[in-house]
Amino acid sequence: MAIIDTDRVDVAESTAPIPSANRARPVKGSIRVFHLVDTLNVGGTENQLVQMALRMRQIGHRITVGCLRAEGPLLQVLQRAGVPVAEFRKEKTLLSFKGARQLLRLAGFLRWGKFDVLHAHDLWSTLLGVPAARLARVPVIISSRRYLADLEWYTPWRNRVMRFMYRLSTRVLVNSQAVRDQLVTRDRVAPERVRVVYNAVDVERFAAVRQGKSKLLPAIAEGSRVIAVLANMYSRVKGHDCLITAARIVCEFEPAVVFLLIGDGTQRPRLEAQARDAGLEKNVVFLGRRTDVMELLACCSLSVLPSEAEAFPNALLESMSAGLPVVATAVGGSKEVIENGQNGLLVPPGNPEALAAAILRLVRDPRLAMKLAVTGQDDMRQHFSFDRLIAEVEQLYEEPLRS
Repeated sequence: MAIIDTDRVDVAESTAPIPSANRARPVKGSIRVFHLVDTLNVGGTENQLVQMALRMRQIGHRITVGCLRAEGPLLQVLQRAGVPVAEFRKEKTLLSFKGARQLLRLAGFLRWGKFDVLHAHDLWSTLLGVPAARLARVPVIISSRRYLADLEWYTPWRNRVMRFMYRLSTRVLVNSQAVRDQLVTRDRVAPERVRVVYNAVDVERFAAVRQGKSKLLPAIAEGSRVIAVLANMYSRVKGHDCLITAARIVCEFEPAVVFLLIGDGTQRPRLEAQARDAGLEKNVVFLGRRTDVMELLACCSLSVLPSEAEAFPNALLESMSAGLPVVATAVGGSKEVIENGQNGLLVPPGNPEALAAAILRLVRDPRLAMKLAVTGQDDMRQHFSFDRLIAEVEQLYEEPLRS
């Protein structure tokens, strides 16, 4: 299916008077939903969006996905499934004539499509989608906040803009209690407007993958204990500096341990230099961005997430679904996933000695590692399924439609 030609909706139409009477709103059955996201590159937010769109379409809802840039591997996933995709191209800034034109085009498209719900999934889609949906009088407007650490984009003035966008929204969807608390206390968003919906994971897909270490990781010596570190490298907040320092301590005692750093970003050259300076060229392997994460996790003995801040880490959900024991820093949403000593180990952020000690504990105690892995995988099945997520999102949409 090709990308929808949104130019068939005249921009002038979006500024025409809109009747004040509400159209019929479906309470049960099919809901017409427009999901909006920046791109369809592989990432936590994008993966959650695509899975949500596919599964909601399967149960009868009318789904369209909009992008500010219709690009990335997940675009083909949606097109193969027959999900309509529309592009509202974001140039360098939304605060421009072209940005205003895209806003009006989107408002016209939403009005023409008679959508019941606009669901914006990230920063840029919230900035474009929320005012466009208000202009089009879409009955339910969902904005999202899925991170704790502010991006470089944020300034005091832009924070005020985002607070205004949240107030224009019917609901603000967040993926952890930690993010909710931040919005309510720091940004003064009304508590009843903010809804926590935890991320989901397809546990059985991860659990079913079998090990193929000799094929995927031929350069790693047989018998090595392989540790996964699944995180992008765009910000120091992911804690790679601390991880590499901890890796040096671990490898002093257990030289056969190998850390697989899965992910890419602007920090990578600096981190590679740090690993070289620590003499860890053979123990810290940079794999870059990969599309075979499930297969790589199946080759590992445990997983580590050393972040200084996390809203709700998909890396933990995926690692635990793959049956790996996990070590994570006690920050943000990680504390809402892991019960220390029951389904994983928690350590203080920015403490390489504590991180190294927890890793060594699991490397040396296979019975504890197995207990944490089994409990963690069971928790994923019980509490983080897509069936649960879809039911909660449907409720999020339907509650305002009933009123």
